[in-house]
Amino acid sequence: MAKRIQLVLNQDVSKLGKLGDLVEVAPGYARNYLIPQKLATHATPGILKQVERRREQERQRQLELRQQALEQKAALEQVSSLKIAKQVGENEAIFGTVTSQDVADAIKAATSQEVDRRGITIPDINHLGTYKAEIKLHSDVTAEVNIEVVAS
Repeated sequence: MAKRIQLVLNQDVSKLGKLGDLVEVAPGYARNYLIPQKLATHATPGILKQVERRREQERQRQLELRQQALEQKAALEQVSSLKIAKQVGENEAIFGTVTSQDVADAIKAATSQEVDRRGITIPDINHLGTYKAEIKLHSDVTAEVNIEVVAS
């Protein structure tokens, strides 16, 4: 059996690893595909130091993002309830539905903070009332807000 080669990935490679990962691959895979396509380079001591430095910078950046998410969560939990006005038909049924964009706009109006609408999880809202929405601010920071749907 041939010896495996250690490489550092320059880009994300499907089913192999992400940018900056140290991987061991077969020599033919490295020689015929990864290196000519500039997807990876040979692992030298200098490149390994660069990879470590890059990882440390990424770790620091993630810590800062998490801290910002925690501050944003505290600000969101200060708001007791977000009011969203919708047109109402009979039996307190609303026309249409409350979307994550409606919730993001209400948050911006109440706290003047931008929240990505793709991180907002809301139940199906078809009637007037109070509902809970879950907002994912970071990979491990989520906040819950109360949404009050009122007649316009």
